[in-house]
Amino acid sequence: MTDGETGRTFRLAYVPGVTPAKWVNVWTERTPDVPVTLVAVPAAEAVGLLRNGGADAGFARLPIDRDGLSAIPLYTETTVVMVPKDHTVTAADEVSVADLADEEVFHPLDDTVEWTVRPGLPAFTRPATTADAVELVAAGTGILLVPLSLARLHHRRDLTYRPVTDAPQSQVALAWPTDATTDLVEDFIGIVRGRTVNSSRGRTPASPAAPASPVSPVSPVSPAKKPAQRQAQKPAQSGSGRRAVPAGRKKKGNRPR
Repeated sequence: MTDGETGRTFRLAYVPGVTPAKWVNVWTERTPDVPVTLVAVPAAEAVGLLRNGGADAGFARLPIDRDGLSAIPLYTETTVVMVPKDHTVTAADEVSVADLADEEVFHPLDDTVEWTVRPGLPAFTRPATTADAVELVAAGTGILLVPLSLARLHHRRDLTYRPVTDAPQSQVALAWPTDATTDLVEDFIGIVRGRTVNSSRGRTPASPAAPASPVSPVSPVSPAKKPAQRQAQKPAQSGSGRRAVPAGRKKKGNRPR
């Protein structure tokens, strides 16, 4: 953290369905002198908020326009279908897009799932928000496909959900303005990536040159001895295992009795 950042707050935006608490808790432990200001923002407005300087970083749903922004994909969510509890879909543990072909499906303006071809039949209206669409599902006028976290966020006793196995999935990312990658942003990136408090923040520090290893003194090597010399030094042995008599020593005869 630089001196210019001392005394300020870290502004963290997040879109519906994202729960930043676990990362904020780590931040509070590591950087207690820089409080976090959480900024809730609709999914469609997250990019504009970051570009306008309304937050230092934020959790957004991909895809986004990355012009001027950096982003780190974090995780992917299962897409589920929200239906009334007495809907026929609830008879199965999971469904496919084909199973919803005859259903009227709401497509809210803030939809966070990127579809190539939308499933089912178009509903009679296009709600402004996912929350509005959930109300219409509860009224029994259609169904809704959303990321799992949004289904949990808009939980109601009269509604339930089932995974849609072959539906596109929503990916959550941490994004921030590339030109405003401050030390605080780097600190938060490290937390999101699971770095420990003592690890680097992503910038590769210049490693000091390793000291030269001390060279052990080399003992002078004795010249190799010729095979003949080695053989002469080694005492010969007889076949019986008894030591041979050295040359020059006379063998004593048997003493007369």
